Amino acid sequence: MSMEMSKPVPRPGILDIAAYVPGKEHAPGVARVFKLSSNETPLGASPKAIEAFRGAAEHLERYPDGQAKELRQAIADVHGLNVANILCGAGSDELLGLLCHTYLDTGDEGIITEHGFLVYKIQIMAAGATPVTVKEKDCTVDVDAILAAVTEKTKMVFIANPANPTGTYVPVSEIRRLQASLPKHVILVLDAAYAEYVRRNDYEAGLELVSANQNVVMTRTFSKVYGLAALRIGWMYGPVDIVDAINRVRAPFNLNSAAIAAGAAAIRDQAFTEKAVAHNTLWIGKMTAALEALGLKVTPSVANFVLIHFPDSDGKRAAEADDFLTSRGYILRAVRAYGFPNSLRLSIGTEEANLGVIDALTEFTGRKA
Repeated sequence: MSMEMSKPVPRPGILDIAAYVPGKEHAPGVARVFKLSSNETPLGASPKAIEAFRGAAEHLERYPDGQAKELRQAIADVHGLNVANILCGAGSDELLGLLCHTYLDTGDEGIITEHGFLVYKIQIMAAGATPVTVKEKDCTVDVDAILAAVTEKTKMVFIANPANPTGTYVPVSEIRRLQASLPKHVILVLDAAYAEYVRRNDYEAGLELVSANQNVVMTRTFSKVYGLAALRIGWMYGPVDIVDAINRVRAPFNLNSAAIAAGAAAIRDQAFTEKAVAHNTLWIGKMTAALEALGLKVTPSVANFVLIHFPDSDGKRAAEADDFLTSRGYILRAVRAYGFPNSLRLSIGTEEANLGVIDALTEFTGRKA
């Protein structure tokens, strides 16, 4: 006879997962706050997306389209893709979780990199599989390190390209080399959440690689450059077989009508998107130069944020800088959980916010310890 339990108990491994903690949003006692901790676009959403969102309020009694046809078609039209290979979800986070729950099982391994997005590890463990973490080189994904970690248990490899929180990227030649060297049954997941910001000739988000192979998927988001983080919209481009498998387990109405309408309008408004990208391109360069002029080390970034490394000396460390900035209303992201205990991630904001951070850090770095 089995012993009766006193309360429900999660299955083994669940309580070993460290819950994801978002960047902070508040600065107590500060009248005006600039939130630069979540990589949100300072330009907001396209006016056309906002109009579409409001229009969806006219029919709240109706279930949304369970296939998100309008949104998938808009994505297909803008990127020149086959709509059958596109799957939408409640943020790319949901799609990453569905991939793990569909293709990973107890005893399987999923490879991640030491500074990779924390959600990868969470979803691998939630599926009952084992995360295998490999070292990066100069804050950049190391393809050779990944290949060296592949075993007969490996079923999935996760790469954020560009990476978060470093802002570095892997050239397409290296991504192709990785895919060609992986066993055909191992899924290569390319998380391209920041792809729209990249302006490098040797970068590719993954569309061509997906089209040419059966074991590659690419995920994207509407939370960054499109300014729709509040609506939680993500999409995946993958082989038909993988899309079909995930469609069998996802929630039937995982995107609401407002998200579908606003997302379709946002991605079709490429003129507004280019304004957001141009603003970022201008300020990523200005902020990097200004921060380095203060004597701070900055990891070169192709995304919409920079990783700032602080001196390891009393009064000058990242935690102290974070407190100092917060007291002045500038909220950055502490990245200790990503393996950077003495660094802060700064999202590119409005001109006012960017200049304010530089002024505050000028004061901070000039203080006596």
